[in-house]
Amino acid sequence: MLRISNHYISKVVFSLLFLEVLILIGSFYAGAGLRFFDGEAFALPKLDHFFMSACVFAAAIVFSMSALGMYQINFKAGMRMPFFLQLMPSFAMAFGILTLVFYIAPDLHFGRGILALVFTISGTGIVLARLMVLKTSESSILESRLIFIGCGTLAKECGELAQRAGSYRKYHIAGYVPVPSEEICVPEERLLKLDPGRSLVQLANQLRVSEVVVSVQNRRGGTFPIKELLECKLYGIHVTDSTTFFERETCQIRVDSVQPSWLVFGGGFDQSFVRAFMKRSFDVTASLLLLLVSLPVMLVTALAIYIEDRAPIFYSQERVGKDGNVFRVLKFRSMFTNAEKGGTPQWAAKNDPRITRVGNIIRKLRIDELPQVINVLKGEMSFVGPRPERPYFVDQLTERVPYYNVRHSIKPGITGWAQVRYGYGDSVEDAVQKLQYDLYYVKNNSLFLDVLVLIDTFKVVVFRGGR
Repeated sequence: MLRISNHYISKVVFSLLFLEVLILIGSFYAGAGLRFFDGEAFALPKLDHFFMSACVFAAAIVFSMSALGMYQINFKAGMRMPFFLQLMPSFAMAFGILTLVFYIAPDLHFGRGILALVFTISGTGIVLARLMVLKTSESSILESRLIFIGCGTLAKECGELAQRAGSYRKYHIAGYVPVPSEEICVPEERLLKLDPGRSLVQLANQLRVSEVVVSVQNRRGGTFPIKELLECKLYGIHVTDSTTFFERETCQIRVDSVQPSWLVFGGGFDQSFVRAFMKRSFDVTASLLLLLVSLPVMLVTALAIYIEDRAPIFYSQERVGKDGNVFRVLKFRSMFTNAEKGGTPQWAAKNDPRITRVGNIIRKLRIDELPQVINVLKGEMSFVGPRPERPYFVDQLTERVPYYNVRHSIKPGITGWAQVRYGYGDSVEDAVQKLQYDLYYVKNNSLFLDVLVLIDTFKVVVFRGGR
C-alpha cells in the first residue's frame, strides 16, 4: 500500500492509474498522428494548446472511470463482464464532459476525426492494460504473507478482514502467534508455537512473511514480545499495529480498539497554516463553482417547494461546528412546517413521513444541501468535512461515544468521507459507524482526500440517487 497525503492507496491501483494516464495521452498523440499523416511525415494540427488538450482528454476519461468505480473493480466480476463493455459508459460520460469543456474553451477542441481515433486507440490500450493487470493479480507475486501476534477476538477480526481484502491486494495468513493469558478464538491448526531457541524473526523468515500484525487486546503483564517485534523491524519485516491495519484496509478508525496514545503519537491531524490556507481556497473555489452551476436547479427547487407547501423555502437549523461553536445551517426545506410539534429533536429516518414529496426527491439527489454553499462562503463550514449535527444529539453522542468530539476539531462539510462511505444515519449506532469514517478524515484530511470525496459524492448522487 502507498500513502498519498496520509491516505492509503493500493500500489496496483496507483500503477494502473499511472499506466492508463500514459496510454490516454499517448493515444491522443497517436490518433492525431494517424489523422494527419500525409504519407511522408507527420503533420500534427497547429494547436497552441495541444498538450493541454491531451491532458484534458485524459482527465475526462480518468474522472469518468473513477466515478463509475472502474478503479474499485473486482477482478472476478471483470472476468464475467468484458472490460470493453465496462468502458463504454465511462467513455460516454467522458464524451459529454469533453463536449462541455470544448464549448467553454473552444481553443482546446481538436476535431471529431481525431476524437474518434483517440477513443478507439485509448480503449484498446486500456483493455490490454487491464488484462495484463488481471493476469498479474492471479499470480502469487502480489500476495503478502502475514503473521498475527495474538489469538483472541481482535486477532480473529483482523484475520477475517485480511481474508476479505479487495481484488487489488491478496493476503495469505501464515498463522497466529498465541500470547499467554489470551483466549484462543482462532482455529487451533493456525496457531504457531515458538520453539525454544527460535525467535519470532526466524519463524517469519522461515514462513516468508512480509508483515507482522500486532493484534493483542491487552498488552500489559510483561507477555508482550516487544523485543522480538523490534528485531523483526530491524530485519526489514513490516510491523503493524492492529488499529493501523484496520485503518489501512477499511479507511476507517476503529473506535472501540483505538488507544489515546495512538492518536497522539501517530501521524496525521495536520492543522498547519498551509493546510488551512489550501483548505479555505479549495472551499471558496468549489463553492462558487457549485453555486454557478447549480443556480438553475436551485431556482426550480425553490419554485417546486413553494407550489407544494408554500413558504418558507429555506430551513435554518442550529448545528455544531468547529471547536463546538453553534451556527445556523441553511438548507432547502424538505419536511412539512410542523415536523417537530413537540419541540424535541428527532432523528431523520429513511422513510420519514414528515418529508414532503418534493423533499423526498431533493433529499435523494442531495439538492437540499445546496444552500449550504452560503455557510461555506461565510466560513462556518467547509466543502468537505464531517456532517454537522444538532446540539441536542451532540450532547448525547459525546457522553456515549468515545472520541466523538474529535470530529469538531475541523469545520463540518456539505459532503464528507462518512457521507459517501456510509450514508445517512438515524440512530446512535449509525453515529458510531459514521464516526469511524469521520475520525479517518479528521486524521488524514488533505486536498487529495477532498478530491476523492467529491468524486465519490458525484457517483453516489448521480448513479445511486443518494443514500
